[in-house]
Amino acid sequence: MPNDPRALLESAFIAHAGACPGESEEARLFIELLRDAGDPFVRERLAGHFTASAWLVSADGRRALLTHHRKLDRWLQPGGHADGDADLARVALREAGEESGLPGLRLEGGVFDLDRHWSPERGGVPGHWHYDVRYVVRAGADERFVVGEESHDLAWLPVAAIAADPAMDASLRRMARKWLELQERP
Repeated sequence: MPNDPRALLESAFIAHAGACPGESEEARLFIELLRDAGDPFVRERLAGHFTASAWLVSADGRRALLTHHRKLDRWLQPGGHADGDADLARVALREAGEESGLPGLRLEGGVFDLDRHWSPERGGVPGHWHYDVRYVVRAGADERFVVGEESHDLAWLPVAAIAADPAMDASLRRMARKWLELQERP
């Protein structure tokens, strides 16, 4: 079916693996989860489930908005659980808006990055795998954010500084490097 969200997502993972060969093993794992008989879009699936996040860039593309995550106490990109929604691009856009308060956000392109990471035990919920699908979301002209309850703080940081900062999360540095490479292409 042409509008089947799972089929569209699988096609997106395959395309991403072709465009980013270094992430082909990640794409294979994401496709495996997608084909699982259980619902991979709900957080109750503790064997692993999908999350979606945004590489949220400024209108000029030179800065990225990061959130100092309250529960994890580190700088990350905005994002969250799919909570049953198989349209992960929509989830990423929604999470970016909810966590930043920015108006006029827009999704650009397809899958930008794939990251499978362990989410530690917290609040009685056992540790489990997050299969995070990341999309580029671009801010509009108004870049005044609102710090919400999920964050200690938000900050616009130069993408080049994120790429070069060894204290940043490895996946943030990877996305920053990818973004810089895209900006250098004619």
